[in-house]
Amino acid sequence: MRMKVRKAVFPAAGLGTRFLPATKAQPKEMLPLVDKPIIQYGVEEALAAGCDQIIIVTGRGKQAIEDHFDVSYELERMLEDRGKTDLLEIVRHISDMIHVAYVRQKEAMGLGHAVLTARELVGDEAFAVLLADDVIDAEVPCLKQMMEVFDYTQCSVLATQVIEGAAISSYGVLKTKPADGKFDGRLFEIVDMVEKPKLADAPSNLAVIGRYILTPTVFETLAEIKAGVGGELQLTDGLRMLLQKEKMYGYVFKGKRHDTGDKLGFLKATVEFALKRPDLGEPLRKYLKDLKL
Repeated sequence: MRMKVRKAVFPAAGLGTRFLPATKAQPKEMLPLVDKPIIQYGVEEALAAGCDQIIIVTGRGKQAIEDHFDVSYELERMLEDRGKTDLLEIVRHISDMIHVAYVRQKEAMGLGHAVLTARELVGDEAFAVLLADDVIDAEVPCLKQMMEVFDYTQCSVLATQVIEGAAISSYGVLKTKPADGKFDGRLFEIVDMVEKPKLADAPSNLAVIGRYILTPTVFETLAEIKAGVGGELQLTDGLRMLLQKEKMYGYVFKGKRHDTGDKLGFLKATVEFALKRPDLGEPLRKYLKDLKL
């Protein structure tokens, strides 16, 4: 029986230290990108790709995420009473669009551990993992592009991006060989992967980005690996072990990725998304021109 991807896992238990003090009392996933929290962009991408079950891995201080995707009766009643139907529709869309399950990562033990925490809710089926920090602006949602690859290969698929120069040292990097030409040369079979190598040691310029489609076998490998630096279970270690059991592919997606976990990346994303808005684009563009930078 061919596997289908219905579930999307969002690891969201991190402390968000790069955005302190803003994240001292609110989750970094709830920082607004224009007028929507970062995590909502990823959830909408998962829905557009066909996932109908969202699993969010939370930790201490993440109650705001649950509240955001829940029904807000008092707010809806107030908007209805005041005739603000446009805002009411937006608020109801958030709570109506998905059914969410939450699982608690009691200790911050790494991305691999966060994914492993979702094992019982995922079960024995293929699933997607989305890192909310990576907001991808694409005509066809990135995860939907990857779904097409998964449907064809029935193997784990990692989103990749070409990164030139020394910046490659900030990523997991793939060692690959040519794959089927069906996807316009964007598909590569993964041979190995290295976490944050020096530029001279990088096996390619293909960096792993925060979108994954994984087979359930990854839970077996994540359960076998040992904790690495900082006592954390690294997803990369689990994926390297998975390579010994199954084929895995890297796919260079079409679209622009914004690293909103970085302050400058967050600011750039805010400007670019705002410029695309019909209600904000023109006045913001005029303002930026008037700055005469």
